[in-house]
Amino acid sequence: MGQNLALNLARHGISVAGYNRSAERTQALMTRVKDEPIVPTYSLSQFVETLQKPRVILLMVQAGKPVDDVLSELFPLLDPGDLVMDGGNSHFVDTERRTREAESRGLLYLGVGISGGEAGALRGPALMAGGHREGYIRVAPIFEAIAAQGLAGPCTGYFGPGGAGHYVKMVHNGIEYAIMQAIAECYDLMKRGLRFDSPRIADVFAEWNEGELESYLLTITVDILRTKDPETGGFLVEWIKDTAEQKGTGKWSTQAALDLGAPTPAIAEAVFARIVSALKEERAEAARLLSGPETKISLSSTEFLGHLKKAYALAMTTAYAQGFRQLRDAAVDHGYELPLQR
Repeated sequence: MGQNLALNLARHGISVAGYNRSAERTQALMTRVKDEPIVPTYSLSQFVETLQKPRVILLMVQAGKPVDDVLSELFPLLDPGDLVMDGGNSHFVDTERRTREAESRGLLYLGVGISGGEAGALRGPALMAGGHREGYIRVAPIFEAIAAQGLAGPCTGYFGPGGAGHYVKMVHNGIEYAIMQAIAECYDLMKRGLRFDSPRIADVFAEWNEGELESYLLTITVDILRTKDPETGGFLVEWIKDTAEQKGTGKWSTQAALDLGAPTPAIAEAVFARIVSALKEERAEAARLLSGPETKISLSSTEFLGHLKKAYALAMTTAYAQGFRQLRDAAVDHGYELPLQR
């Protein structure tokens, strides 16, 4: 994702210096570079010295201790007025602490939630910034150039001080958790209830994706369901272990909602479903002991799919409503500047 962001920046005419602890990864990036203005560096001090002052630095580091480890090395090398941005999925509480430390050194700091994955990083991500307003003003033209373009313009914005940007990204991910869980349950009902195979389920989702339910999540679901396994010739989804990991943002979103007293049960249930999915051995043992009811659906497929589409639409709307309710409450509680009316 970091490599793709570097290429995105460079392809918009923005000069970039790149550094990774692994020299091999830096060299891998340079093999992808054509005429883009990217300068490789092979030490943190060389990277810092390569940048024009006042420096603008974007970190793409795994959330948690790795960010603190990098900052402990980076901060002493910088000058007052330099800007550091954390583009990972950091917890907003950590971002607020790091912002205060940056301030004590005369530095500017932004926590930037970046959505879109590896493909979005290259083609146009959504960028959710919080922290020092002066820092965002400095990089706003850059963000507007590289961001995805929506109906209302570039998908980037400043959402307030401290950890506001990462808070928005956290709830954004929580909403995604809830919608992905709804898609998974629709898949299960079609597969076990209607006895549909993967291509037919993909066709249903593709039809839904042509109207008001159109979304990135449905788009990639269709692609996944139609992907063949090169080794077996069957559909790849049938060979993927039915367990899900999580980056922590869905859990943090639920914990933060409880702290606010904001009801987000759709997001919370999606988090619990992921936790249950990880209990593979326990689920397998339970399946041997508890056969459960007959799963065949008696309604015609046409009638049932009509109900299922409406149920999915309601689930998706509910996920957004609950997430935005949490953001509204957080804006009051934390002093964020969230333009929810837009």
